[in-house]
Parts: sequence; structure tokens; C-alpha cells
Amino acid sequence: MKLRTIGCVELNSIGMGMQTADEMVKAANVELVLAKTTCPGRYLIIITGDTGAVTSSVNTGLALGADLVVDSFIIPNVHEDVIPAMNGTAIHGRINALGVIETYTAASCVLAADGAAKAGDIRLLDLRLSAGLGGKAFVVMTGEVSAVQSSVDAGVANVSDGGPVVSKIVIPSPSEDLKKHLL
Repeated sequence: MKLRTIGCVELNSIGMGMQTADEMVKAANVELVLAKTTCPGRYLIIITGDTGAVTSSVNTGLALGADLVVDSFIIPNVHEDVIPAMNGTAIHGRINALGVIETYTAASCVLAADGAAKAGDIRLLDLRLSAGLGGKAFVVMTGEVSAVQSSVDAGVANVSDGGPVVSKIVIPSPSEDLKKHLL
């Protein structure tokens, strides 16, 4: 599947999340990329399609979810590394410096990952969205130290008004022991 624009609605209710996912798909010509429960009792919906359709679908989700919406986004031309990192299918090679951005919502972490990937010559290794993390999410990237640092900074800046960033870390030369536990 060639992704163009992606949109997300993250809700604080599983039942309302399922209903919202259904209504979002019915509202416009979009395809579900992800519709699942996350911690702590949230529901995450990510869709893809043309920008107009994704915008219409997300607006439907925001209206239906109302006060139960935790976070949301629309990313036109999502970076090609974001979905593989989210699905655990990112291609891993040599690990140089490591960058980690940790956020309080899954939606804000996807925004951070997209901003980081677009900002520098880095590879996204992993994008974990709230499962078993108490609602938090994180993205891990690798590259040369300066590229990782600028990508981490750009990723954090891309979150803007989304959920707050918990931490941003750059590890210039991770140990071999740590590298074994990353993948």
C-alpha cells in the first residue's frame, strides 16, 4: 500500500473508538491503517487516502469523539519510514548514534517520527504506540550523531500542540549490549 496522507484520532474510550473508526471509514474514501486498543484504555485510529478525504474523515472522528478525543493529526505526504517503524517492519542495518523521543500520546509520537525522518539522514528503527506503556509512546532512530540530534530536535518541534514530550535523548555511541536489546 502506497501511503499518501495519513490521519489519526486517538480516543479515551474503546467503544467510542470502534464506533468512530467505523464512521470515519464511512465518511470518506479512506482506508484503515490501524484501529486498535492501546494503554491506558484508549483507542487509536490511523487512516490513509487523499488529503481531502483524510481531512473529512478526521473531522468526522473529531466531531463524533468530542470530549473523548485525546489527540489527533493529519500528515500530508507521510515519510515512507513511519509506517514500517510503527508496524515493526523497519529494515535494520548498522546502528550508529541513537535518538529517542518519548511522548504522552501515540498521535504526538507519530508526528515526532514524521518530523524527525523528514529532517535528516536518519533511519527510524522503532515506533511504539502506547501498548504496555501506560499511554506513552516512543520513536527510536539511528544515524550519524549530528543528523540524529537535528532530527530529534525537528521531531520534538513537529509535535507542537500535541501531547507533551516526556523526553528527548541522543546517545552518541550506544554500547553493543544496548544494541542487542533494541531489535
